[in-house]
Amino acid sequence: MNWASASVVTNVASFILKQGYGCDVVVVPSDTVPAVTSVAENGKPDIVTELWTNGTGTAYERLKAEGKLQELGPVISPGGVDAWWVPRYLVEAHPELATIDGILAHPDWVGGRFHNCPEGWGCRVFNDNLLPAFGVEKAGIEIFNHGSGETLATSIASAFENEAPWFGYYWAPTAVIGRYDLVQVDMGPYDAEAFAAARDPGASNVGRTSLPPSPVMTAVTTEFSTKHPDLTQFLTKMTFQTETMNAVLSWMTENSATGEEGAVHFLTTYKDVWADWLSADARDKLSAVLQ
Repeated sequence: MNWASASVVTNVASFILKQGYGCDVVVVPSDTVPAVTSVAENGKPDIVTELWTNGTGTAYERLKAEGKLQELGPVISPGGVDAWWVPRYLVEAHPELATIDGILAHPDWVGGRFHNCPEGWGCRVFNDNLLPAFGVEKAGIEIFNHGSGETLATSIASAFENEAPWFGYYWAPTAVIGRYDLVQVDMGPYDAEAFAAARDPGASNVGRTSLPPSPVMTAVTTEFSTKHPDLTQFLTKMTFQTETMNAVLSWMTENSATGEEGAVHFLTTYKDVWADWLSADARDKLSAVLQ
């Protein structure tokens, strides 16, 4: 997936599979919805890392029910945060902006724009359904669809540099949320039925709901888990604590590091964490490589 934590997870998994288990690994660039769609249509990829299941629509649950996809366990623990945010300096100036109704009543205070997810992200599906449910455009707020995660993050950095208005979607764990003082917008009560509808790309007449905490999982095809029980066991155990991932992402930001470099930093700094994920033989092989 094309965001920082997912790049770290994928590079860590790839390195361990290659160096610890002797696998040939092909990393396929994708996003949440295309990855799940590809599994449904082609049975590939074998492994989907950092899958935010709240953003997968109905296809993910159907694949599990059909026995084509096996959910292994949380890759981020205790989970992820999906939210709409505004900078704290805006809330300090205008406390009404801490709620969605306050924002809708004063669109100019947030710059008249909602910063949305890129196409292909799971959050784009439920945002595109919830924005009309809240009447965001009707309130005079433009929906700006970012072309990449990088431009979405840059828009936040630019706003904070100038103490300018900003309103939009972001998620955690991320270096962005750790670095910038953003306030999660109160969207009202959570409605499970409304959120289930919001996850469906073809839904209509979606009701208002807040965004629940997101399970962030690793999933594999059932065929893969049957053929490779040892690899499936490793992937089931591969869990990053949220604070650990935040620390890695902060290190990457400070050092202008790539996801691959972030993975190396994790592997060399947190040996006590990943050692418990592996078989004894794989642990010995990996320890020898990382000496």
